[in-house]
Amino acid sequence: MQLSVIILNYNVRYFLELCVLSVQQALVGIDSQIIVVDNNSTDASSQMMQRRFPEVQFIQNKENVGFPKGNNIAVAQAKGKYVCILNPDTVVAEDTFRSVLAFAERQKNLGIVGVKLIDGSGKFLPESKRGIPTPWVAFTKIVGLYKLFPKNTLFNQYYAQQLPENQTGKTPILVGAFMVLHKELYQDLGGFDEDCFMYADDIDLSYRALQSGKDNYYYAGTTVIHYKGESTIKDGVYRKRFQEAMRYFYQKHFKTPVLFLLFMRIGAFLFLFAKIFQGKATKISSATQEYVVYSSSLELCHKLQRKFQKKVLLKTLDTEKLVISSKNTYLEPTELLFDNHFISFKEIIDSFMALRNKEIRFKILPKGSTYFIGSDHSTDRGTVIEIE
Repeated sequence: MQLSVIILNYNVRYFLELCVLSVQQALVGIDSQIIVVDNNSTDASSQMMQRRFPEVQFIQNKENVGFPKGNNIAVAQAKGKYVCILNPDTVVAEDTFRSVLAFAERQKNLGIVGVKLIDGSGKFLPESKRGIPTPWVAFTKIVGLYKLFPKNTLFNQYYAQQLPENQTGKTPILVGAFMVLHKELYQDLGGFDEDCFMYADDIDLSYRALQSGKDNYYYAGTTVIHYKGESTIKDGVYRKRFQEAMRYFYQKHFKTPVLFLLFMRIGAFLFLFAKIFQGKATKISSATQEYVVYSSSLELCHKLQRKFQKKVLLKTLDTEKLVISSKNTYLEPTELLFDNHFISFKEIIDSFMALRNKEIRFKILPKGSTYFIGSDHSTDRGTVIEIE
């Protein structure tokens, strides 16, 4: 078997359904398997998986064992030459795995491969590629020096800014939302460190792959949506775990003194505080002025008009390829609704990127579902719009 896709879920039932559906489409023609592990969700995720995807291998944990252990449990049952660690709040394109696997096969000293990630508004997620968070690099991130001097190698290492988002290259640290590596390497490294509950586990695994002599890569040849805000709630528990995770990583790899650990704990809190509130000024807050649905279903258009009590524009195409020009004019803010029965995930992802940085919201109707789903910002929990 060539590939095992591992998806660890916790209380994101609707995003999980969208994710698994996109993964199934992307695995057509690949000798593969999907393993979904549920960390004792309370939102009917298990019932949905059993009803909607009975063919998918499903592991139900009786408690929330955390990100590292949950993934380790799944990889132990994986049969693929490669494993892909994938967040449940992601959407992959139909050619994502073929493209990544082809790239991986060409490498002679492969460690971990990550890809270009965008959020639910189409904006690039800089954590797709990162440098080793040494004390200095972490400091430049915390105080914002990487923003002031984005081209200076002394200050721009946290997000590996020397490597453009559309350029493939070696990158030390990758994000756990999407990681592809040989199963053998995963096992040789001992998998994710189960002493680190979350938030530094992907940094730790990436760093240990480097220490073993392997090369990690950021691969820009495919793009994956990572809604991101669904994975965690930014509350007091989050802050505590984030600080503990960073402290654990530094103690494990850098043996830093107590005084510096205290500084990093304060810095981690400030960094997290900034993450919670970043982008709020640019979030779309005003009411939607225009709804546009890309579909071939007039019935769907009528349902949406009744739902929103507004006119909904139905756009259909004579060709199979969806082309949305960034020059298109919409009444802003506009909500674009993509019917996956009619439009491929790759076309949807391309549309997100073509129209990013505009006051446009995006929602997706997963094939075989009765709801649209999306997120307007990387810090949002996301929105589900039932249509039946």
